[in-house]
Amino acid sequence: MTEKQGLRERKKQRTRQALIEAAVRLFEDKGYDDVTVAEIADAAEVSPRTFFLHFPAKEDVLLADADVRVDLALQAISERRGREGLPEVLVRATEQMIVNAWDGELAALRARLAASVPTLQARLLQRYLTAQAELAQALHRAFPDRLDAITASALTGAVVGAVSASALAALRRGDGPDEVRDAMLQAVALVARAVS
Repeated sequence: MTEKQGLRERKKQRTRQALIEAAVRLFEDKGYDDVTVAEIADAAEVSPRTFFLHFPAKEDVLLADADVRVDLALQAISERRGREGLPEVLVRATEQMIVNAWDGELAALRARLAASVPTLQARLLQRYLTAQAELAQALHRAFPDRLDAITASALTGAVVGAVSASALAALRRGDGPDEVRDAMLQAVALVARAVS
């Protein structure tokens, strides 16, 4: 990477971070539904066009790091340790995503809004389905003698569904971030026990 490319990439990352921070402030102050993309862009001192270069829609600001979590899980699956079995790989991969998901102010806001904002719920569902397909393919590749494509998809769906349902139940109960994370980890453990 040249120095010019490095500078360009750092500027791009600073702009992306400024958009996220502006959105979080505005969502906290005004409520998610009352904030427009134009307001987020203005608060970050960029144009709405620049916003859309970084995020396809307003709800995607809250999912800014979703790909990182999926990549962590895919890496955990592909780097299967020695004789590590399916339940252990499944738990480690899912725990990577959960721990990363609960890092910072954005996670807490995302969790609160996910429990009540239909457009965000729809975008999360779309993202879950995409992630599920990627994770199922990775599991099938890691355990070709144990999982066919259907079984890998069913297992991945069970984990993602259990984690999502437990997180929503904890949020609706009014739990804080630590309790929500614990509920998600408990769901992973339940699915892993069923698999073994």
